[in-house]
Amino acid sequence: MAALRIAVMGAGLIGRRHLGVLLADPAYAVAGIADPSPAAEAFARAHGVAHFADAERMLDQAKPDGVVIATPNQHHVTAGLACVARRLPMLIEKPIADRVADAVDLVARAGHAAVPILVGHHRRHNPIMRKAAEVIGDGAIGQVVAAVGLWLSRKPDDYYNVTWRREPGGGPVLINAIHDIDCLRMLCGDIESVQASTSSVARGLPVEDTAAAVLRFANGALGTLIVSDAVSSPWTWEWTSEENPFYPHEPRDCFLVTGTRGSLAVPSLEHGWHEPGQGWGQPLTRRRIPVMPADPYVEQLRNFARVIRGEDKPVVSGQEGTRTLAATLGITESARTGLPIRIDDMLKRP
Repeated sequence: MAALRIAVMGAGLIGRRHLGVLLADPAYAVAGIADPSPAAEAFARAHGVAHFADAERMLDQAKPDGVVIATPNQHHVTAGLACVARRLPMLIEKPIADRVADAVDLVARAGHAAVPILVGHHRRHNPIMRKAAEVIGDGAIGQVVAAVGLWLSRKPDDYYNVTWRREPGGGPVLINAIHDIDCLRMLCGDIESVQASTSSVARGLPVEDTAAAVLRFANGALGTLIVSDAVSSPWTWEWTSEENPFYPHEPRDCFLVTGTRGSLAVPSLEHGWHEPGQGWGQPLTRRRIPVMPADPYVEQLRNFARVIRGEDKPVVSGQEGTRTLAATLGITESARTGLPIRIDDMLKRP
C-alpha cells in the first residue's frame, strides 16, 4: 500500500507532535510543511521535507492526500475552507474554530462537498478513555447520575508573557477545559446546558485563571467541572494519565463518574460497586480495569488514514468538535451573563 502523503499546516508544538508520528511511520510521507517561521523552515530542511511559507501554495503544489491543520486557533477556519475548496480531508486541531457560528459554517461547507473533518480531541483515542466509555456504556455503573471533572494545575508565570495568552480566549477554559469537556461528553453523553462562573483573582490578568461550571447532560445527569491554571495540584489529565512523559506522574484521578449501580474513576479505571443487598455503610467491592496503553496521536492519525481511504468514519467528527466547542464557550458566556446557557441555542446563533 502506497504511503499517504500528509501535509501539515503549522509547525509549532502540536504540529511537531503530529510531524513526529508522520516521520516515524513509513505508512506516511510528509508532503510539505506550511509555516512562515524560520524555525519551521529549519525543521523542514533538517528532515528533508518541502517547506512553504504560504499554506494554499503548499496545497496546490504538494497535492497531498490529507492535511493536518495545527495553525494558531484563529486560522483554523480559513485553513479548513482552503481544504474544502480542494476536496482534501483534514484533521483540525482543537478547537475547530474560535466561534461556534464559524465552526457550524465550516462543517456545513465540508459536508456539502463530502470532505471529511476530524477534530484533534486526541484523548478520545487514548485506550484509557475508550475503556472508560465502554465500561459506562455497557451499564457497569448503571444509569449515570453525576460526574466530576478537574483540571487544576499551575502554569509558569512566563507562560503569560505571550500577549494573546493574557487576552480572552487564551486562558484555561478554551486552552485546557475544552479537552475535559470533550472527555465528559465521551463518558456521559451530550451536554444540554452549562452554568458557570470565572475568576481572574489569582493572576489579575484580563483572561480568566479559574472557572467552575455546572453541567446538565441530555440524559438528565449532572456534572461539575473546575479548572484553574494558577494552583499547585496533581489533579489534571496530564499528571494522572501518564499520556505525556513531560509531566510527572501522580496516581490520582481527574474524572469521577457515578451511577445507580456503581462508580468509575478515570484515569485509574477503578470501578467500585455494592454487591446486591449491601447497604451504604458497607465497603464497596473494587477492581482495577486493565488496559493496554497506546499513543493517542498515533491512533488518531491511523483513524485519519482510514478515513482518507474511505475505510472508516472520524472518531471525532466536525459536528462532535463543534458541540464540544459550543459547550466550552458556553462556560464563558454563562460567566459573562450570569445565566444558564443551552448548547442548542449556541449552535443556532449567527
